[in-house]
Amino acid sequence: MKLNENQETLLQIKNCQKSYKKDNSSELVVLDNVNLTLKKGEIVGLLGRSGSGKSTLLRIIAGLTPPSKGKVTWKNQLLSGPAKGIAMVFQSFALFPWLTVQDNVQLGLEAKNTPHDQMEKLSEEAIDLIGLGGYEKAYPKELSGGMRQRVGLARALVVHPDLLLMDEPFSALDVLTAENLRTDLIELWVEKKLPVKSILIVTHSIEEAVLMCDRLLIFSTNPGTIAHELKVTFPHPRNREDPAFRQFVDRIYILMTHRNPIKVDPNNIDIEQTLTNNYVALPKMSMNLMIGMMETLYAEPYCGRADLPQLAKSLQMELDDLLPIGETLQLLEFADMAEGDIILTELGKKLVNSELDVRKDIFMKSLIKNIPLIRSIRSILDERTNHRASAERFRDELTDNMSPNAARQTLSTIIGWVRYAELFDFDEESEQFFLDEDDKKIEKD
Repeated sequence: MKLNENQETLLQIKNCQKSYKKDNSSELVVLDNVNLTLKKGEIVGLLGRSGSGKSTLLRIIAGLTPPSKGKVTWKNQLLSGPAKGIAMVFQSFALFPWLTVQDNVQLGLEAKNTPHDQMEKLSEEAIDLIGLGGYEKAYPKELSGGMRQRVGLARALVVHPDLLLMDEPFSALDVLTAENLRTDLIELWVEKKLPVKSILIVTHSIEEAVLMCDRLLIFSTNPGTIAHELKVTFPHPRNREDPAFRQFVDRIYILMTHRNPIKVDPNNIDIEQTLTNNYVALPKMSMNLMIGMMETLYAEPYCGRADLPQLAKSLQMELDDLLPIGETLQLLEFADMAEGDIILTELGKKLVNSELDVRKDIFMKSLIKNIPLIRSIRSILDERTNHRASAERFRDELTDNMSPNAARQTLSTIIGWVRYAELFDFDEESEQFFLDEDDKKIEKD
């Protein structure tokens, strides 16, 4: 649907920030300085990594949580709670199992005190519209995942909202079911059969966003903010095999994988130097996953370099699954990411071609060089006569820069890495890091 600049403005967000109080009274900023204008007649996609605040922004727009700073206006009125004319479709279907399809769809109408005969008419229209005619008396347990999501969609559409919010609506479905539902939704939109004025959708799938949306907002993380805005001008129906489509997808991969490398002094493992570095949140990342990815990149057909969209497709992974692996390999200097590609470094190739003991030694040196927290822990263990240190101290330091959940995940990842490298160990019962006689010595240049 072609957007006219003079079309009605539905939603306006100015300087929006969302932060949460942490245990130590400091604030964790999830969203910062977000500005967004949504007009009638457009589908806008929110793309970004997990933790970039996309779903939080959707909840703010839905009136389910207030912004900490800034303002949100809906149809020129300040938004202060759930607004008339905004409906939401959730990832998890959120159906009541004891209600029939029709009863689930009618819930929104009941909240508006709609007369019974009108409720039946509107619910039947919505059910027919999304392709579930004949299933009015069925219960959710009798439906497939795709059919249950269609019920969730009908429940949102039945109130004829001006704005439809969709939070990863297809991510819980299998590939074929998601494709069918996505195609049906776009056909209804193009044919102007959907009783909505605009759609705002959160998705992790770049292809899905390009297939559906007129405009894309790409979020950066820590904190979440809109880093890029792109217009999608391909006419519907869109062909994902079109070279121009593929080139556009590649461009988004390039934008989402660009980041400034972290530089540290590889020879300095002193405590004072280490503690001046900002600790980085680490994802859940096993050695098997990293080595498996490096071996895949080293082998044919990639031979050390892979196009990220093609790699994601061949491995049946979304960017949100693939990117943390690539970023971790880049952090450890085993790979680089540039221009939408992931490239094994010479160090990464050396690790792939080495026996286990040499692999461990390469990995140990990389950890010491590139992960300040590991340098800090090891330095403290070396200095203490009992060679032990409580994990609580480091967990507290991490929460100065990240959420408590991210701090726990970072420590969990580090424990797996240092055990593999035999750099130090962790006592689960006492929650202490410790050195033993078998832990490797660190060679200083």
